[in-house]
Amino acid sequence: MRTNLTKEKRKPVDPGSNQPNTLSVSELDRKARFVVMFLILSGMFWLLFGTLLALVASLKMHLPDWLGTAGWLTFGRVRPLHLNTMVYGWASLTGAGVALWMLSRLLKVPVMLRGYIIVAGAVWNIALLVGSVQILAGHSRGIEWLEFPVSTMVVIVLCVIIMSASVVMMLKIRKVKQLYVSVWYLIAAFLWFPLLGLVSSLPIFDTPTVQASMNWWYAHNALGLWFTPVGLAAAYYFIPKVLGRPIYSYGLSLLGFWGLALFYNWNGFHHLIGGPVPTWFVTISISASVMMVIPVVVVAVNHHMTVVGSFRAVINSPTLRFVVFAAMSYTFVSLQGAAQALRSTNEVIHFTHFVVAHAHIGMYAFVTMMLFGACYYIIPRITMREWHSKGLIKWHFWLTALGIVIYTVALQGIGVFQGFAMINPDVPFTDTVTMTIPYLVARSVSGFLMTAGHLIFVWLVFRMVYRPGEQPATPLVWNKIREEFAS
Repeated sequence: MRTNLTKEKRKPVDPGSNQPNTLSVSELDRKARFVVMFLILSGMFWLLFGTLLALVASLKMHLPDWLGTAGWLTFGRVRPLHLNTMVYGWASLTGAGVALWMLSRLLKVPVMLRGYIIVAGAVWNIALLVGSVQILAGHSRGIEWLEFPVSTMVVIVLCVIIMSASVVMMLKIRKVKQLYVSVWYLIAAFLWFPLLGLVSSLPIFDTPTVQASMNWWYAHNALGLWFTPVGLAAAYYFIPKVLGRPIYSYGLSLLGFWGLALFYNWNGFHHLIGGPVPTWFVTISISASVMMVIPVVVVAVNHHMTVVGSFRAVINSPTLRFVVFAAMSYTFVSLQGAAQALRSTNEVIHFTHFVVAHAHIGMYAFVTMMLFGACYYIIPRITMREWHSKGLIKWHFWLTALGIVIYTVALQGIGVFQGFAMINPDVPFTDTVTMTIPYLVARSVSGFLMTAGHLIFVWLVFRMVYRPGEQPATPLVWNKIREEFAS
C-alpha cells in the first residue's frame, strides 16, 4: 500500500526489485502486525507512565515541598525513573517495533522469530516494571542512564539480542541485493546496543573514576548508536517514501553512516572536562565531538535536498511533519553538542539547565518526534484502518512541537545566565538557583503541553486498534496533497 504523490514517474525508493516468491507489502504487513503493534502499544504505556513522572519531577523543581512526605516520590527517585522508562520503555520498545517493520519492508521478507519476539517483549515489560519498583524503593545504581539494577539491564539486553537474531535471519534470506541506507543503520543499531548494555553491566567498572568514564561512554552511545541509527533510518525511509522520490545521494548516505560509526563512540567523555581523568582522554573526545559535524552536515544536506521542491507536502503530511521536525532537531542538537564539547563553552554551561534541555532535544525533539511520525505511517498499513481525526493529529504535532520549543528556549536561555553566575565568585550560589525559578515554571507549562499531545496520540491509536474505522484504498493523506500531487 503506497501513496503516489508525484505526477511524473520516478524510480522506486526501495532498492531491489520483486523476485519470484517475494511476498507483497500487504502480506509482509499482515505477518508483522501483531509483533509491531505489541511493541508500539507497550511503548505507549511507558510513554504515559514516563510522562506522568516527568510532570511530577518538573513541578517539584519549583514546588519542592509538594509530595514531600512520600519518600518514594522524592525528586531523586522520580526523575531517574522518568528517564529510564522513557529510554528503555517508550523509545526502545517503540523504536524496535518501527525498526522491525522497516526491515521487513526493505528486505522484502517477513519478520522472523515473531513468537520469540513477543515473549521477549513481554519479559522486557516485566523487567521494566520490576526495575521501576526498585528505583522507587530507593535501590538505584545512581548512574545516569543506568539507574535500573544490573539484573534489569541484562534482561533488556537479552531481549534485544533475540530481536537482533531476527534481524540477522531477515538479512540472510532477504529478497533484495542492494541494501538501502536505512538497513545499514538498523543492522548497526541491533549489533551495537547489546554490546553497550553488556559492557556497561560488567563489575570491572565499579571503581569511581572508571565508573564515571563508563557512564558517559554508555550514555552518549546509547543515544548515538542505538536511538540515532533508528531515527536516521526512519528519516531516510519515510522522507523519500512519502514524497515518492529517491534519496538525493547514496554517496552522502555512505559518508554519513561511516562518520557516525567512526566518531560518535568517542563523544561522551567531554562530560568529564575538569574531572579526575587524563587530559588526553578528554581531548580525544572533544576532537571526535567536533568531527561529528561532518556526518551531521552530510545527513542534513541529504535530507534537505530530497525535500527541495516538496515543502508543501511537509506542511500537509502527518508523517512528514513529525519526521522533518525530528530530522531538523537532529541537526540542531548535534551541532550544538559539538559546540558544547569545547572547553570554553563547557566551562559556562556545565551543571546548568542548558545541558538538561540539550538532552531533551536529542531524546524528544529528535527521537520521540521521529517515532510519532513513523507510527502515523505504519499503524494504518498494518491495521488496514484510517486515522480517526486529521484535526487531532495536527493538535498532537503543534502541542508537542510547541512544548519542546518552550522547554528548550526557557532552560537553555536561563542556563547561559546561570552558568555565568556560577563562575562568578561574587554571586551567591543561592542566587544562581532562585534566578531559574520562573523558567522552571515555564518548563512545567511546556510539560503540560507535551502531555496533552501524548494523550491525543494514545487516544488516536486506541481508536485505531479497538474501534473499526474507515478502510480506504490508501492510508491517510491530507486532501491538499491528494489534489496537488496525486496522479
